[in-house]
Amino acid sequence: MDYENLMLGYQFGSQVTFSEPQRTPLGTTGNLLGRTIGSSLEFMEHRDYAVGDDLRRIDWNSYARNDRLAVKLFREEVNPHIDLLLDVSKSMSLNKTKKSAATFALAGFFASAAAESKFSFRIFVTDNGCRTLERSHLSPFEWDKFELESLTSPADAIQQMPPNWRPHGIRIVVSDLLFPADPINFVSQVVGDSAVTIFVQLLAESDAEPPQHGNLRLVDSETAEQLELYIDSISRERYKRNLARHLENYNLATRKFGALMTTIIAENFLQNGRIDNLMQMEIIKHSKNA
Repeated sequence: MDYENLMLGYQFGSQVTFSEPQRTPLGTTGNLLGRTIGSSLEFMEHRDYAVGDDLRRIDWNSYARNDRLAVKLFREEVNPHIDLLLDVSKSMSLNKTKKSAATFALAGFFASAAAESKFSFRIFVTDNGCRTLERSHLSPFEWDKFELESLTSPADAIQQMPPNWRPHGIRIVVSDLLFPADPINFVSQVVGDSAVTIFVQLLAESDAEPPQHGNLRLVDSETAEQLELYIDSISRERYKRNLARHLENYNLATRKFGALMTTIIAENFLQNGRIDNLMQMEIIKHSKNA
């Protein structure tokens, strides 16, 4: 458990808040006001009475003034919730990179931003299926410990035991998305009945930009299998084309199901604590207290 980077991310996240989801959870009671009709105490408007309306909402003062039955409409109350699915496979702790540190920092970042927004929050980790991280609604120092040691990919984990997602909530996936899986199937399983789904692809610098040339010994982080490989300009460009195609497949899948996706570099995030694309997409915004 990397508490230092968890708290670094928690500090970064305290500078931002989440924007209210466009599709808010209906029929719930909470502490934030939504965009639609509900049962809070904040009056919105009148409309003509219709058969079946709650008689307790008739405005009798209005009836006395204009001899017309009207009901009072109040703004909906919502309690936005965030479920974070965290890839804890060994590929997220790539040797000689900052990928592991950034994974913990992102967990802290989203927990802190949720707290700043007064959104409820919960983490699922991808070991033994999608396991709920106990006490993840509290501060990181109180979370159950977890490590980046799983041999199970997020796609396989969802198949084994899907998360107990909160309906109509915000869902965030943090993963390198480099595991073998059909992006269409994986994205559709995550999106489900969410209000908003965000895929945050975390790559190390060496994931995005492999070495220019030279002999490399590749070690599979999950099987420990080794492969000797010589990198030249041709193999490097082939890798970059394959990566670009893989990312485009995920972009197509997220667009198909109305989800959002952004790619961040671990080393950059640890330096600046920003996720600029989510800011541009108005998913997060600067906190008023920042």
